[in-house]
Amino acid sequence: MRILAIVLFTVKNCFVNVDPHKFHGKDIPHIKLDPKMTIEDLVDVFANSGYNGRQLGDAAKLYAKMISEDATICLTVSGAMTPVGFGGIIKTLIERGFVDWIVTTGANVYHEDHFAWGLPVKQGSFDVDDMKLYENEIVRIRDVYIKFKETLEAEDMLIQKMFGEDFPDTPFTTAEFCNMMGKISKEKAKYPEKSFITTAYEYDVPVYISTIKDSSLALNLAVHRLKGKIYNLDFVREIIEQAAILYGSKKSGILELGGGVPKNTAQQTGPMLDQILRRNDGGQDYVIQITDARPDTGGLSGATLQEGKSWGKVQDAHHGMITVYADATIAFPILALYVLSNQKKRKPKRLYRQLDKLYEKLSNDYFKNPANKARRLKKKN
Repeated sequence: MRILAIVLFTVKNCFVNVDPHKFHGKDIPHIKLDPKMTIEDLVDVFANSGYNGRQLGDAAKLYAKMISEDATICLTVSGAMTPVGFGGIIKTLIERGFVDWIVTTGANVYHEDHFAWGLPVKQGSFDVDDMKLYENEIVRIRDVYIKFKETLEAEDMLIQKMFGEDFPDTPFTTAEFCNMMGKISKEKAKYPEKSFITTAYEYDVPVYISTIKDSSLALNLAVHRLKGKIYNLDFVREIIEQAAILYGSKKSGILELGGGVPKNTAQQTGPMLDQILRRNDGGQDYVIQITDARPDTGGLSGATLQEGKSWGKVQDAHHGMITVYADATIAFPILALYVLSNQKKRKPKRLYRQLDKLYEKLSNDYFKNPANKARRLKKKN
């Protein structure tokens, strides 16, 4: 039986791990488009073509695989995607159970809240005189216009009120920060349905802000800090929580929109478990990266997913990873609509309410190691 199993394994891998240096593979079709084609048909067109079109098609199918295998899925969002309305896409994916936890920038959280409160955000132009925009009190993000007083200052007042004197003095994580923001906007905002932060609150999806101090969210805490209020961000706890999510998952994957700190925050969960906590669990099973950054400059945003294997960020350098070199504002809606069209709704994992349990499980298993247990006892004595 053992010999038969080895033979079957070898035969199976002969087909899976085909030699890329031989002339084989699917025939490239002479593509025909039809007015009645669906998003699934379009993704098949991409997947059967070449270049980044093929990568995009394969990425959409990999996202569907992550969902069908019930992987715990992290969505990372860098830059500012919410000012162009993409928070609505994220909201829908959360509602379908296709996103279980999120790592993003403070900008995405801050600007998403505009929509919940009905603060004006409009299409503008990138070919403008910014001196004149400044005089007209218009703030520009590429070709998106935001009013200085009616939107930014109004949002600032909301944030200051949310996290003012009544905000607890106890240590907090950015997941707790976003959960509280989602709760308040859910209960008091004019259009609470227009925010993925309120939806994350409803579905217990943890939303971590990888660099909260690099955003207007933190800037608005300054008015209270000048009055003596202390904000105790427990950034180490949230690092452990994120690793605990990976540790508690049977399978795990990331969909990365752009790169930056959100990308690394999610990927460093593997090194946290193995390099720091001295385990041997490996990193993510699946990663999809949509980026326009080059890999040869040494920057994190362009670093290949294969390179991440050397750090233990991913399980396998040869499988389960796809990079699409494209603008995320083009590629993300295609991936999202594809899985919304062909994947059944999943039961929410509700990780936010499980964070304490996941943290405790990782902690207990860490101290089961005799060496770590000895250190713990030594410290107590």
